[in-house]
Amino acid sequence: MFLHIAAVVTWVGGMTFMQFCLRPALSDVSPQLRLPLLDSVFGRFFRLVTAAIVVILATGIFMWMTLGGMQTNGPMHAMAAIGVLMMLLFGHIRFVLYPRLRRAVQAQNWPDGACVVAALRRLVAVNLALGVVAMALGVIGRF
Repeated sequence: MFLHIAAVVTWVGGMTFMQFCLRPALSDVSPQLRLPLLDSVFGRFFRLVTAAIVVILATGIFMWMTLGGMQTNGPMHAMAAIGVLMMLLFGHIRFVLYPRLRRAVQAQNWPDGACVVAALRRLVAVNLALGVVAMALGVIGRF
């Protein structure tokens, strides 16, 4: 359970940092400086999230099976479903949007890069909200 929670905290905490600390701090920075920095930050963060997802899946499946698999309670099923949805959204962010940002930064196409970052911000906000709901369900499901 510790590994599962640590991986969730890494992912959800990272999204919280991005949304409420990094993004606002960079709002006044020019696109020529902001977008390459975000490209670098996202690259590092996405590697960390990928590792966290592997841990979340492995530990989640293990705990789910030890708690009865399909016989677990409703909140646990909902938490798992939300987790899968979050992983799918992350896949879209990582493998569709992030490469677009990288191409825009490499081409120094700042307007396109800014549009991609706006789309990333919206999906990260959705994933962050889903993560908070999943954590609440995890707590509820334990009782």
